[in-house]
Amino acid sequence: MAIARFWLHPLISLWALSSISLAGCSPAPTTAPETKATTGIPVGVALAQTSNLALLGQESVNGAKIAEQYFNAQGGIHGIPLKLIYQDAGGDETGAINAFQTLITQHQVVGIVGPSSSQQAFSADPIANQAKVPVIGPTNTAKGVPEIGPFIARVASPVTVLAPNSLQAALKLNPAIAKVAVFYAQDDAFSQSETEIFQAAIQAKGLAIATVQKFQTKDTDFQTQVTAAVNQKPDLVVISSLATDGANLVRQLRELGYTGLIVSGNGLNTPNIFPVCGVYCDGVLIAQAYSPEVNTPMNKTFREAYQQQYRQTPPQFSAQGFTAIQVFVEALRSLQPQQNLKTLPLETLRTELNQAILRGTYQTPLGEISFTPDGEVVQKQFYVAQIKVNPDGKSGTFTLLK
Repeated sequence: MAIARFWLHPLISLWALSSISLAGCSPAPTTAPETKATTGIPVGVALAQTSNLALLGQESVNGAKIAEQYFNAQGGIHGIPLKLIYQDAGGDETGAINAFQTLITQHQVVGIVGPSSSQQAFSADPIANQAKVPVIGPTNTAKGVPEIGPFIARVASPVTVLAPNSLQAALKLNPAIAKVAVFYAQDDAFSQSETEIFQAAIQAKGLAIATVQKFQTKDTDFQTQVTAAVNQKPDLVVISSLATDGANLVRQLRELGYTGLIVSGNGLNTPNIFPVCGVYCDGVLIAQAYSPEVNTPMNKTFREAYQQQYRQTPPQFSAQGFTAIQVFVEALRSLQPQQNLKTLPLETLRTELNQAILRGTYQTPLGEISFTPDGEVVQKQFYVAQIKVNPDGKSGTFTLLK
């Protein structure tokens, strides 16, 4: 039957059949079936909602939910709602691979937002790329992610751009820094990539690396590594980690007597660290690709919606989750005047959507972004924040350094 040539995803609803005349087929019924189909263009969200990555993944999910509500309230994609389909990608490569496969084969999504970590991206993204399904990584910052293939892009600026900013801020606060202790999670691609950038920047500034201490992302006891580092009497500690392990490390550094500045990149850039390190988080410097204080129209809209929904200031990973969905929506809208999305073959739609993503310019909560031909994000504004813990010791703010 000729109908096999067309993408008539059940989420776009069976009413589309009533307007299509196919050679050799009887006219489709004009009434919807008794089972009510959920309408919408399906975009997959494959992020960590369990495991040690859940602290980061859930923030991105929160941003994606705000985006779905916001853009559907605006009319969706020229009258067709956006429908996000969530799959828990867990905290490892297998979880991300399974989530991607389910979204591609079972749910037939037009694109995917995810996964949460760069480690997962290097395993799951090739599956989507081979299937020619566009992927936008919201929080994958390791070197080499966009180069996985032509259908892979990201809205998370690479560590090569972000990491040196917090180091420079530390030197501005304390020009006498001379010796640096480096810590990194050796089982995580992002942390490995970030520490390489950090260490190169440290050496480029003529500073001495006193010690390099390695750990695993699931470690909770850092006494051996911290003791070895503190004995070197460093002026600065630089950490490349995920959220829970990094927050535990910060706490134990302070408990074991380190009093100097602490610098981190993206891993500690979440308020979810406060229950872990509490008052010991105070003063940590964080490189950021997002600041809620930026007063652009889209960031103001996002910030207000997020605060109303979640009763807190939006963190970076939520802003990046929102931005990834925004890019999909605006790219789909750019196709709609030329194409009937209800009848376009799925493979064609995915390919044209991917091309639209790469040629667009977007005014997002992160500021203006665009993409290089290989899917790398081009972002103009970056920030460094210093953590200020509230008197209760259980919460705090990321205060923008001017």
